[in-house]
Amino acid sequence: MTQHRHTEESEDVKPVRYAYGLTTALLLGGATLTLATGYPAGAQVAQNEASQMATMVPRSGAPASFADLTQQLAPAVVNISTRQRVQVQGNANPFAGTPFEGLFGGDGGGGGSGATPQTREAQSLGSGFIISSDGYLVTNNHVITAEGKGQVESITVTMPDGTEYPAKLIGKDAASDLAVLKIAASKPLPFVKFGDSSHARVGDWVVAIGNPFGLGGTVTAGIISSVLRNTGVGGAYDRYLQTDAAINRGNSGGPMFDMKGQVIGINNAIYSPTGGSVGIGFAIPAETAAPIVQKLIKGEAIQRGYLGVRIQQLNEDLADSLGIEHNKGEFIQAVEPDGAAAKAGIKAGDVVVKVNNKEVTRDQNLSFLVANVAPGTRIPVEVIRSGRRMTLTATVAQRPSEDELNQSFDPNADQGDDSFGAPSQQQAPQQQGLVEKSLGLSVTPLTPTIARQLGAAEGTRGLVILAVDPNSDAGQKGFQRGFILLSANGQDVATQADLAAAISAAKSDGRTAILLRVQPRGQPATFVPVRLR
Repeated sequence: MTQHRHTEESEDVKPVRYAYGLTTALLLGGATLTLATGYPAGAQVAQNEASQMATMVPRSGAPASFADLTQQLAPAVVNISTRQRVQVQGNANPFAGTPFEGLFGGDGGGGGSGATPQTREAQSLGSGFIISSDGYLVTNNHVITAEGKGQVESITVTMPDGTEYPAKLIGKDAASDLAVLKIAASKPLPFVKFGDSSHARVGDWVVAIGNPFGLGGTVTAGIISSVLRNTGVGGAYDRYLQTDAAINRGNSGGPMFDMKGQVIGINNAIYSPTGGSVGIGFAIPAETAAPIVQKLIKGEAIQRGYLGVRIQQLNEDLADSLGIEHNKGEFIQAVEPDGAAAKAGIKAGDVVVKVNNKEVTRDQNLSFLVANVAPGTRIPVEVIRSGRRMTLTATVAQRPSEDELNQSFDPNADQGDDSFGAPSQQQAPQQQGLVEKSLGLSVTPLTPTIARQLGAAEGTRGLVILAVDPNSDAGQKGFQRGFILLSANGQDVATQADLAAAISAAKSDGRTAILLRVQPRGQPATFVPVRLR
């Protein structure tokens, strides 16, 4: 994932993982939600009122031109810019430590070669749209949030006619990437409403309006390529409308309209090898955004359910290593100590297949299902553990803030060095041969001395990797010297005999992969399926 940002002036970009390992870019701008929820609009009429749209677009197919539709909707779509103060690392003095130090604009303090942090002004650009005549508007959170050690000093909204207004931040929600702003105008403003994205169908025509690359109001058209698209980045809101309408950096926060002129999506992200549009864009569905926007406007807290687990999609390798059906359920990589999942008896290595009697699928993932359960609710959670199905009962907790979540599961172990030695001579050659042949790994038992060198917790048992065949599946998946193997297919491995037995059992069961729990240096333990050779 990469972010495209220039220090002095930039279009804010939020990256999304590219399906084939290519760099990805996210569009700036906030989730555009046009709420159809009784905001004080007086006698004003929404720009996308159904009665006005009826004469512009035929009921079947696309219009001969999008001009009338655009003329009606564009006045409610705005450009959003921020001014930020960002702290950056200053350039080191190339003459530090020499007689010329301080002669060419250095810090003059003889402070060695270190660079003094500097504060510079930066800008970000995005899109948004007005949802009430009295000036409420919506954009993406990442459009109006400073990156790194930065602070937003001002937010400016520019209307299509060039009129500028200072904007006040009413509320923002990082989890859904939504923010609500307010501008004060001397006259009623044009605005638009939300439509019903749940009725969107693949193949429907859509129009996107926004501010790509800071060019100002730009209109593109296309179709809905997919509904409820899961991009694989995880989270409760990884459910998008996919479109081939051209969306680029700066479009974030701009609205996606259907042929009735209703906002059914908020342009938010793209898949791209170059950072520009390649016809795969994503918009936050209106049905997801609208309720959140309403709460932000009212100043209400947004509560979401939380189990306290780190999850992974059940891909083909994982399913094969576990001997279960593909694409059904999600794999538990780690469980937060004392969290709701841990209290319910959910363990790392479980596969969750149902939550609250709803199946866990790619379009309805675990995060989404749990986030939409009120904290304090008791729900059944069906899991597969060691090939057996069981139902546990969990009391859903309150989801922490995004900053708190970013600190979850972080290890504090010292990485140490890698001066551990050769394989133990006590291991049978045939066992070592089976491990190397099947996995492409050379391993040795983890001794207390090696554990200290690797920064592993006291009492850790397992096998330490000494060498990795780069052509093996393990090598392709990033296994390295110094990683610790903790288990194989749910069984602890303290000796090569343990690992060889797990490999033999997997092959006897007809499995083409084995599930290894591995502890990288300084990282949390994680489950990785590895193809057997």
